[in-house]
Amino acid sequence: MKRISTFLLSLVCLAILSSHDMYLKLDQYFLNPFTKTTIQLFNGTFDRSENVIDRDRMEDVSIIYGGERIQPSASKWFEKDSITFLELETKEAATYVIGVSTKARSIEMDAQAFNDYLKHDGITDMLDKRKKDGTLDTPAKELYAKHVKTIVQVGDSLSRDWSTSLNYPIEFIPFKNPYEVHVGHELEIQLLYGQKPLANQLVYVGTQVNELSHTHDGSTHSHASNETQEQAYLTSYRTNENGVITLDIKQEGTWYLRTIHLEELSEGEFTHQSNWATLTFAIGKGHEHENAATTHKHDIKIPTYVYLLISVIIILLLFFAFKKKG
Repeated sequence: MKRISTFLLSLVCLAILSSHDMYLKLDQYFLNPFTKTTIQLFNGTFDRSENVIDRDRMEDVSIIYGGERIQPSASKWFEKDSITFLELETKEAATYVIGVSTKARSIEMDAQAFNDYLKHDGITDMLDKRKKDGTLDTPAKELYAKHVKTIVQVGDSLSRDWSTSLNYPIEFIPFKNPYEVHVGHELEIQLLYGQKPLANQLVYVGTQVNELSHTHDGSTHSHASNETQEQAYLTSYRTNENGVITLDIKQEGTWYLRTIHLEELSEGEFTHQSNWATLTFAIGKGHEHENAATTHKHDIKIPTYVYLLISVIIILLLFFAFKKKG
């Protein structure tokens, strides 16, 4: 009976914490100025939210644009189908940053549940340390908090708000505006912990195209993936000594980064403390107008007088042809 109870407790703990990454998402990351939209707060995986986030759990909610930092009112939030939504009305054109930081919560896990959680969520450094230290059979009491950001482009004006730090315990900050980046470019992103570069940290990166794409024959097929497929497409990176990873931008669509910084505590009631961070943004589609403009620059333009000259020649040829027939 005790063995069954321990097993059930492990499953419950794993279900509560594992795969509970938090992401800020939008259906469209390229928005028009002075329009209404909704931002989705997923708590689960990038593809599926498993539960909503209560307002009293949010330590900070910020919207940054035009050099200003605004805190939306609690009335702007609502829930539906395990997803928490934030209503947003865009203002002037700029690159916007939206962030949410949660208050710390705690969870107790037996040794097996903790080990499974480390393996499942890719916290392999801590799992390796437990193996090396011979502490795989040691339970854990963890204090955890989550800090998430998204960067969206409103209108055509590319502002520098993307580089603004929200001063969260852990956060990603790109070295370049993602909406200036094209397929074939590289994008460097720095991970800060306590406002300092976090070196040698595992970061997982995923990409997602639109859920419904058109084929050449006009039919459609779905790109929606389940949790297993999503995890399979994540690519692991490790930050360098400056806390930086370099992304090779190979496709358009939504890009998302996730990391969990977990450390052991030597004092107090908690054995570990973790801070989770994610970042989402989009690549490519917002540049269609730029690409079109660039293409037009290289088009061969025929001056108006040439059209007039050709028209006169055609009229004269027709005139002489009819005259000859007469």
